[in-house]
Amino acid sequence: MSNSDSTTNGTAKNGWLFNSTKPSLDQIRTRIDSVDQEIHRLLNERATLAEHVAISKKANEDSPLFYRPEREAQVLRAVMQRNQGPLSNETVARLFREIMSACLALEAPQTVAYLGPQGTFTQGAALKHFGADAVTVPIANIDEVFREVESGNAHYGVVPIENSSEGVVNHTLDSFISSPLNVIGEVELRIHQNLLISDTTRVDSITRIYSHQQSLAQCRKWLDGHFPKAERVAVSSNAEAARKIKSEWHSAAIAGEVAAKEYDLTILNAKIEDNPNNTTRFLIIGREAVPVSGDDKTSLLIAAHDKAGALLDILQPFAKHGISLTSIETRPALPDKWAYVFFIDLVGHQDQPHVRAALDEISATVKELRVLGSYPRAVL
Repeated sequence: MSNSDSTTNGTAKNGWLFNSTKPSLDQIRTRIDSVDQEIHRLLNERATLAEHVAISKKANEDSPLFYRPEREAQVLRAVMQRNQGPLSNETVARLFREIMSACLALEAPQTVAYLGPQGTFTQGAALKHFGADAVTVPIANIDEVFREVESGNAHYGVVPIENSSEGVVNHTLDSFISSPLNVIGEVELRIHQNLLISDTTRVDSITRIYSHQQSLAQCRKWLDGHFPKAERVAVSSNAEAARKIKSEWHSAAIAGEVAAKEYDLTILNAKIEDNPNNTTRFLIIGREAVPVSGDDKTSLLIAAHDKAGALLDILQPFAKHGISLTSIETRPALPDKWAYVFFIDLVGHQDQPHVRAALDEISATVKELRVLGSYPRAVL
């Protein structure tokens, strides 16, 4: 029976027949049990199919790729397009993300290095993108995340690239200059900052607040209004801030929910960021190239000649071929003095004809053009 079918006694909606008589609570619970059983059966069927995928890949490919960013993006987009509620598109997509994560772990567990320690927003981004069944490994700094992936100790890495309030993460850009790795994906994470305390904190005696320097900057106005006299101490990460206050009765930390759970802390004040739309974008780095997914971005590194109009020469082909740019950043091309490279993000995939035509034209006018990767635009 379709969603639009009706009978004399009632209308079918999402598999339930609503009669003129209101169903009892026991009837509803019985129906829920039946639906749960069917969901369980289908989950196991999907997992079995994932195991068959793994067997087929291992038999037919020398170095099979089990994680396919373009395939997962297509699946999640389809989930959101066909969703009719009452669950929101994002909620349904998150559920399917976890299903895919569990099935991928059956095929081949994926190790993901991220900028640690445990409890950072980067760990939250890794879990959001790969799901809870990925093996996440905290790494001390960004360039070491790159090395973990380059060496093969990790399949993929997650690093922050820019924040909507505080701008680009230069350390990540600089790491790409000397790394052969590709960008294979992106994830956007809404950043909610919270003031955390431990079970020994004396709230009326807080004189010191720890956090990463970017988080302190993102909460500047709130701190000015609520703790104007407290010392603001920048540390290496929000997770480190959370760890430090466990032994200090007069201190608090600014960090996210992941850190609060990881270090068993209490959220005294939630969502204290000055900008309610505060978002950080993270990049997924890996060794392989990613095919077209249908809604992609491409990241470029371009070293221009030292001449007047060099940037204009780079930008004109993009305009000519109707390509939208989402970001342009400049970094020193060390060790050369007064030399610079441009990092550019554009909408489209390098294998699309109009993007390829623009890149070919630009290559003829610059010292170096390197495609850092084409990858699906963030779905969640």
